[in-house]
Amino acid sequence: MFSNMDVLKVYSAMARHAAENQKVSATNIAHANDPGYKASEVESFEAFLGRAMTQGSMQTDFKVELANTPTSPNGNSVNLEHELYKSAEAMGQHQMALTVYTKSLDLLRTAIGKGR
Repeated sequence: MFSNMDVLKVYSAMARHAAENQKVSATNIAHANDPGYKASEVESFEAFLGRAMTQGSMQTDFKVELANTPTSPNGNSVNLEHELYKSAEAMGQHQMALTVYTKSLDLLRTAIGKGR
């Protein structure tokens, strides 16, 4: 039953995905006033999971692509409201991943008789 710990791998990858989203959003926000800067975005977690299952490894990198957002007259495509929303969404995704990961470990500790 405990020989295959895929749930821990999935939620670990979800936490890494959220951190990557946070990093990309922070970079976009930092360049919000740079003329000609093109905003980037991380592939969805669902797209990453599909690719990871095909490759057979959860340790693959996340794809970061140019965001499909309108550009301002100076050529910058960062939308601050969108970036703040993505940042908050990443925070929630990270918190959920860590909660499930922690609860899964607690369940394993209880199952082997070493509960808190």
